[in-house]
Amino acid sequence: MSGMLIPLIVSVAVFIGITMVFIGLTRARQPDTINERLTQYTERTMSLEEMELQQPFSQRVLVPLTRSILTTLGRFGPKQSAERLRQNLQQAGNPGGLTPAMFVGIRMVLALMIGGIFIFVTFRSNTMSIPIKLLYSGVGIAIGYMLPVFWLGQQIKKRKNNIVKSLPDALDLLTVCVEAGLGFDLALARVTEKWDDELAREFRRVNQDIRLGRARRDALRDMSERCGVDDVTTFIGAIIQAEQLGVSISKILRIQSDQMRIRRRQRAQEKAQQAPVKMLFPMVFLIFPALFVVILGPAVPRLLAAF
Repeated sequence: MSGMLIPLIVSVAVFIGITMVFIGLTRARQPDTINERLTQYTERTMSLEEMELQQPFSQRVLVPLTRSILTTLGRFGPKQSAERLRQNLQQAGNPGGLTPAMFVGIRMVLALMIGGIFIFVTFRSNTMSIPIKLLYSGVGIAIGYMLPVFWLGQQIKKRKNNIVKSLPDALDLLTVCVEAGLGFDLALARVTEKWDDELAREFRRVNQDIRLGRARRDALRDMSERCGVDDVTTFIGAIIQAEQLGVSISKILRIQSDQMRIRRRQRAQEKAQQAPVKMLFPMVFLIFPALFVVILGPAVPRLLAAF
């Protein structure tokens, strides 16, 4: 009897085990209705892979590939002052997140492209001699190599002009905020909330550096180097000196604000004085010839007939 009881118990245990495994698998396959209902009212946390896949193909593949190619070409390019180039890129606002190596790579790519076009066009011509063809090819390579430098210079000039234009208004708002009782850092934050221009972005970066633990004077000095504007350098120097000597920042801001308004008025007067000189060349080469044609044109046939 006991010999038959042991196999029966084993069979029952195996049956119960298989049944429990089957029930567990079926429950695992069933959808979790509670979680589904919760996800309808709450945002599901996306994984890093899903966030990357949501970006367009150009941002995921083309942009990193282009950056790596330009960086590689820049390493084989002519060695320049990397620090000077880095400073120029910072003063231009780091357009496109360019690095010095990538910028040199862009110069090499344009030199090869434009130089190749000049070589293809000149060497297909049978009327030019070999030295002339080589000269034109060299000119094309030089143009392609120098175009990024001219573009970078224009970006620096444009950014500096924007900073100079927005500085007096920003100083006025800083002065009002500090005199109203706000701290200097909070006043900078208020300026960044009011505007979204080049100067406001620099103030926002200064606040971020201060929150990360950098000293205020160091963050302001870095801002002065990134801007490269004399007015900003003067303003930051006055703020750092006032902080070191314990002078009231509100008084310094008031003085700087008055000076910036005076300088803005002087720049406007200077441009107004330059207007007649700039108008002289269009008048001489464009307007006066047209007037001469209209006034003296009818008399030309009579003069020719008389002679």
